[in-house]
Amino acid sequence: MSRFLMPVAALLTLALAACAPQPDEQEQAAAQSEQRAEEAAQPAPSEPAATAAACDDSQAQWAIGKKVTDADVEQARKDAGAETARTLKPNQPVTLEFNANRLNLDLDDAGLVTAIRCG
Repeated sequence: MSRFLMPVAALLTLALAACAPQPDEQEQAAAQSEQRAEEAAQPAPSEPAATAAACDDSQAQWAIGKKVTDADVEQARKDAGAETARTLKPNQPVTLEFNANRLNLDLDDAGLVTAIRCG
């Protein structure tokens, strides 16, 4: 009799396993959609503020009206907290992209500083 019970028990086990409820595809899709929506709702990681180290041209206004040397330009750059500095002569071709960490010293024909600005 045990020879007969073993195959029957195996068949019953397989039959019960086949009857176990499988997750519905629609339920799976809804769960995945919910998960994606939750991930999208999370705030984006904050970017470091670019303006934290930005140039402050008010700290370098002392150079206006002065014929500046390389040392003066460097001191103005440090005073303004700028990463770079450049002197701009009249009619000199320059790039026009804005750089918040650059100090510009505008010169006249005589080489005197007429304006100081960041950008």
